[in-house]
Amino acid sequence: MDLRNIFFFLALFSFLYSKGQEQPKPKGRQINIVYGANFTKDEEKFPGASIFSKDDERQVQFEHQGADLWCDIAIFYSKENRLKAIGNVRMQQGDSIEMNSGKMDYNGDTKLAKAWEKVDLADGQMTLTTDTLYFNREKQESYYRSGGKVVDSVNVLTSIIGTYFTELKKVQFRKNVHIDNPEYTIDSEQLDYYRVSKNAYMYGPSTIVGDEYTIYCERGFYDTKIEQGYGVKNTTINYSNRIIEGDSVYFDKVTSFASATNNIIVTDTINKGIIRAHYAEIFKEKDSVFATKRAVAINLVEQDSIYIHGDTLMVTGKPEERILRAFRNAKFYKTDLSGKCDSIHSEQKTGITQLITDPILWNVDNQMTGDSIHLISDLETEKLDSLKVINNAFIIALDTISKTGYNQAKGKDLFGKFIDNSLEVIDLVKNTEVIYYMYNDDQELIGIDKTICSKIRMHMKNNDIDELIFYVNPDGDIFPEKDLPVDSRKLKGFIWRGEERILNKEAIFDEDDNNITLVKIRGIDDEVDIDTEEQERSGNGQPTTKISKINTKATKPKRPVLKKVGS
Repeated sequence: MDLRNIFFFLALFSFLYSKGQEQPKPKGRQINIVYGANFTKDEEKFPGASIFSKDDERQVQFEHQGADLWCDIAIFYSKENRLKAIGNVRMQQGDSIEMNSGKMDYNGDTKLAKAWEKVDLADGQMTLTTDTLYFNREKQESYYRSGGKVVDSVNVLTSIIGTYFTELKKVQFRKNVHIDNPEYTIDSEQLDYYRVSKNAYMYGPSTIVGDEYTIYCERGFYDTKIEQGYGVKNTTINYSNRIIEGDSVYFDKVTSFASATNNIIVTDTINKGIIRAHYAEIFKEKDSVFATKRAVAINLVEQDSIYIHGDTLMVTGKPEERILRAFRNAKFYKTDLSGKCDSIHSEQKTGITQLITDPILWNVDNQMTGDSIHLISDLETEKLDSLKVINNAFIIALDTISKTGYNQAKGKDLFGKFIDNSLEVIDLVKNTEVIYYMYNDDQELIGIDKTICSKIRMHMKNNDIDELIFYVNPDGDIFPEKDLPVDSRKLKGFIWRGEERILNKEAIFDEDDNNITLVKIRGIDDEVDIDTEEQERSGNGQPTTKISKINTKATKPKRPVLKKVGS
């Protein structure tokens, strides 16, 4: 035995003897020396410590409760059951966790390790690198506070603060969180990442940017493998030419599909149209939107928005060929024009909006009905251009002075002309009839005009009749009020529906629309145990994520000019 080995054994004997005089540690708590190599002491610099250094064969090695540690130099305080490892430090726990660093402090009583200088922690599928890493073996948690990076087979994740939960195989990133992926990037204030499933759970302002989409939310989930997820707080998706907002918004890149629940706004960024609803589905490949639950489409027409509602709304087609359909209980409103019917079909390419099945239209105080009603827009200016009422056209307005009689006109078809979005000219053709209350300039009733002819033209001013022109053999007269019986003051087919008139944009919704019970979305107002949610998801479970009143005024009526042509 050479002198070096004799010296080592004497030192070791002295160390073990002194150790025996100390208060014994709980069983299994003491750090064990596996290979001490070179031994020395330096009481001036490291009082009470034993110093071990590697030899030509191998590094110094220690073992503690299932973990092994190798280093070039170890300063071991046996009494305090702690050591300082220096140079090429490597700690291995079982077959899964390996940590490397330049230096490490380890406490056997608390099982706390602090590693610094080019630290990396790997578990076979993920590598964490940082300048300083703390490892709590008791809780099986490691964390950094001065910036770190995690790399796995899919993503590169960085943050200022991070915690790795070994048993859950989860990393919690905080402050300036960033994910780099070849297909997208994610930025967040806090993000919990499960390294096996590659699922990410986001908190605080978070943004995901892909090739064809941008997602913002303040609480959300994202499957980073397949680019699928949802947001449940202040969520916005910029998806091709649409922006989708809602309490809960779901997104799936593979199927090019998004859906939203509660307080939804879908904005057409090209045509500047908006859909509001409490449930909507967006199909990118089909360029379509389906919306229901208090659904309304809003489009701007010359500084005046038009609101279209139905139990269900569908918008399909490319931006320049959009088709809007409102099904069942369809209604629309703008300040001087409103209507209702069973369904509405509006086609951007032709500029035609059809009111289908039992349609009724109000131009301020004027009620119009017929078998079918068409509104036609100018394709260049997008202003309202004309109006058609096909078959059984009937127009009625309450006499605004007497408040008892009704001005009426009917014919087979009605054609109207808008000027600057205001209805200025109305033509009734074929078998036309009129009943009209005539007043002088002092608003005194002159009589009631009752005429039949082949065609009637009405010139409108301030939404009231300014001039009446009768064409081709008009037959009729102005009757004093006392000479025209009450039952003769209504044309055949007269039905007054004034109580149904839509007076403001809120009136397009009925009682059922206003009493919808919104779906409760987990995670908006309450805390969610995301570890449980992740277990549900990994086990194929499906976690639940899931306007001012404008009054129309009747202008003061005046005596219209009557012209009879062809008598």
